[in-house]
Amino acid sequence: MSRTRALSRARIRPRTALRAGALAGTAVLAAALTACSGGSGPSGGGAAGAGQDGKAKPETRIAVNLTGKEAAPGSPVKVSLAEGTLKQVTVTDSQGAVLAGEVAADGRSWTSARGAAPGTGYTVEARDAGGGTAKAEFATAAAQKVNKLTLAPGKNTTVGIAQPLSIVFDHPVKNKAAVEKALKVTTSNGTEGSWGWMQDWSGKDRVDWRPREYWKPGTKVTLNAELNGVDSGPDGGWFVRDYVTGFAVGRNQVVKVDLDGHRLTLVRDGQTVKEIPMSAGTPGGEKASWRGRTVLMSKEGTINMNSETVGLGDAYDKMVDYSMRLTWSGMYAHAAPWNARYMGSANRSSGCIGMTDADARWVYGQVQVGDPFEIEGDDAKGTQALNNGYGEWNLSWEQWQAKSALR
Repeated sequence: MSRTRALSRARIRPRTALRAGALAGTAVLAAALTACSGGSGPSGGGAAGAGQDGKAKPETRIAVNLTGKEAAPGSPVKVSLAEGTLKQVTVTDSQGAVLAGEVAADGRSWTSARGAAPGTGYTVEARDAGGGTAKAEFATAAAQKVNKLTLAPGKNTTVGIAQPLSIVFDHPVKNKAAVEKALKVTTSNGTEGSWGWMQDWSGKDRVDWRPREYWKPGTKVTLNAELNGVDSGPDGGWFVRDYVTGFAVGRNQVVKVDLDGHRLTLVRDGQTVKEIPMSAGTPGGEKASWRGRTVLMSKEGTINMNSETVGLGDAYDKMVDYSMRLTWSGMYAHAAPWNARYMGSANRSSGCIGMTDADARWVYGQVQVGDPFEIEGDDAKGTQALNNGYGEWNLSWEQWQAKSALR
């Protein structure tokens, strides 16, 4: 899975300070940076401006909670006004991106909606109700450790109705609630869904977003991961960028696999398209297939399958055509002409769902990544684990919701 590109940011030109006298009756004064706590540090100021009546106006003074060149990242930026009320505050980072925020109801302070990012310079420009302006600058300390992530599915792809959003992190995530709050999922039709945390098959932390039911065909999905400035927690490091991805949901189709009846059936829009004889894993041991609602992870074509990589000794080592991955542990649907005599009558494979060359070619051409494979039958070694591919559909909605860090 490839990493998505960072969320592109609109660049704006920093507002230049107005010169005194440029607007009649407007005081334009640069304020020195002061600390919010107890008002420590030098106060800003300059010569007071003159109004239309010729009387001097008071200086505009602001205080910013983050100061200097090594301010701690992660905290929201708070701008306070010594006197009067704030009209507008603009906080711009060194790349020209604006940090959104709101003025408090009493007009005396402004707070950013997000925390300050590591290793970033910021310029604060404030305007009060009287037209006075003030400016301050600070920079945050660089992150000593950076966390990154991998997103699935790929950006601008079309997937099946069971495909979850899935994020795997490079480093541990202890602050799961803070990270989950930064992950914004929007859909074109208000689909209900929830995040759920787990340990990925690789051993890394992972969080998936699953809808309550299978996606409706045609749904457009967008993820804005507003992670820049979020701390993963101990041993995890900081996120230093945002991520965005999006995908569309394709055809409404389900692959039903009957282990006991030795049949694979493609169902589209509730109607059977084709039923195919197959032979699945040999029951009674490690060669048996998994059952449950799994998700087609990838279409890998012709690949080498070696039994030693999945703990089955030297049982096989061969090139296999029309390979469709269902689990990380090595369960596939694929062509298995060497097993043709058992197709439709017995399960005699090493765990995979085998078909003739012609049938596997047809299925491979019909299915989409993200299609559900609903596998049923007693000839199984158990239900697919949550993290062995995409096993979340084997949990009830209530069980899945309980895996959110915000519950």
